[in-house]
Amino acid sequence: MRDTGGMEFREPPHINPTLNEPRRIVLLGSTGSIGTQAIDVADAAPERFRIVALAGGSNIELLARQAVHTRAEVVALADGDVDELRARIHEHAELAGHSAYHPELLAGPTAAARVAGYPEADVVLNGVTGSIGLAPTLAALKAGHLLALANKESLIAGGALVKQAAAPGQLVPVDSEHSAIAQALRAGTPEEVARLIVTASGGPFRGMTRQQLMDVTPAQALAHPTWEMGKVVSTNSATMVNKALEVIEAHLLFDLPLQKIEAVVHPQSMVHSMVEFIDGSTIAQASPPDMRLPIALGMGWPARVPGSAAPCDFTTASSWSFEPLDEEAFPAIRLAKQAANTSATHMAVYNAANEEAVEAFHAGRIRFPDIVDCVADVVGQYDAGALVGDELSVQSVLVAEAWARKCAQERWGQL
Repeated sequence: MRDTGGMEFREPPHINPTLNEPRRIVLLGSTGSIGTQAIDVADAAPERFRIVALAGGSNIELLARQAVHTRAEVVALADGDVDELRARIHEHAELAGHSAYHPELLAGPTAAARVAGYPEADVVLNGVTGSIGLAPTLAALKAGHLLALANKESLIAGGALVKQAAAPGQLVPVDSEHSAIAQALRAGTPEEVARLIVTASGGPFRGMTRQQLMDVTPAQALAHPTWEMGKVVSTNSATMVNKALEVIEAHLLFDLPLQKIEAVVHPQSMVHSMVEFIDGSTIAQASPPDMRLPIALGMGWPARVPGSAAPCDFTTASSWSFEPLDEEAFPAIRLAKQAANTSATHMAVYNAANEEAVEAFHAGRIRFPDIVDCVADVVGQYDAGALVGDELSVQSVLVAEAWARKCAQERWGQL
C-alpha cells in the first residue's frame, strides 16, 4: 500500500499544524446534516475554527441565518434566487445588530466549486450529498486546501481523478467509518495491515428477508435506528448502498485490495470500524454515534479537539454485538465490488443509477428491492469501452453518469 493521504498525514505548508490560530473553514453543504453539525463544532471551538465561506443548496432561509451567524465572507447558493438570499441575509443581519454585514454572494451550479477554491481558506469540508460534489472536491484539491471529505460520492465517481489530484496528506476522511480506520491505522505501519473491517448498523430493515422488503415504505426507509440523515443517505443506509460506497471509498482512500475490506453488522453503532493487523491484533475505534467527533477531527486533523463528543460510558452495563451481512437480502456491497473491479467509470454508473432509483422509490414508481435491482441492471448493461473508452476524466465521468441516469429512467417503464 502506498500513502494516499488518508493513512499518513502531512500538513499542506500554509496550515498551522498546532492550531495556534483558528483554521479558516469553507463549509460545502452547510444546510445539510454534516454542515449544520460542523457549525456546532466551530461554535464550540472558536479558538480552533472560523468559518469563512458557506455553500448551501436550496434552503435560502437556513443559509441566510447561517451566514449571519458565522459572518462568512462568501456565501454560495446552488439552487435559488440570489436576490432573495441577499434580502434574507440583510433581514437577519439587521435583527442581529450586524447591519454592516454584506458577504460576497455566488449562485448557480458552479457556485460550490468556486467557493471551494476560496484562497482565504485552510480547510474545505465537503458535506454535499451526491456526485455533484466531485467538482468542488477537485477545486479544493487544486487550490491546495486540506479537504475534509464527507461527500463519499465524489470519490466514488471520480476515483483515480481525486487520488491523482490530492497531494500526500491533503485528503482526510470525515465519514465515521473512514475516520475510525484512519485513527486505527496509527497503531501500525501500512505493511502491517491485514484487513479493514467496516461496520454497519444494519439500517431499519436488519434481519428482514428479501420477500419482506417488498412491502416496506419510503417512510420506513427513512427511519434509521441510529443516525438522522437526509433522504438519499438514509435510503442508501437502508439498502446497504451506503455501506457499499464506503467499502469502495476505503479501498480508494487506503489502497487496500477490495478482497481485504469487509463489512460486518454492528447494530449498536459504537464501534465505527476496525483494522486487523498481520499479527492477529484488531484495533477498533469506539464512541457513541455522534458525527461531531469525526467532523471535528477532519477539520482539525491530525489534532484532536477536546470535548467534540461524549465518550463511551463504561460504568453502565451494555452489550455490543456483531453479525455477518445477509448478502441475499442486501446484495449492494457484492455488486459494488464487482463494478469497481470492472472499469474506472463503473462506480460512477453504479452511483448515478442508484440516485435515480432512490428518487423513483420515493415517488412510488418502484418497490424497495427494485432500487438495487435497477443498479444491477444498469451496471450490467454498461460498456465502458464503447461509451467512454479507458481514459478517466471529468468528462468521461459525466458521460457515464448521464448514460446511467437515462438508462435507469427508461427502466421504470419496463416494471
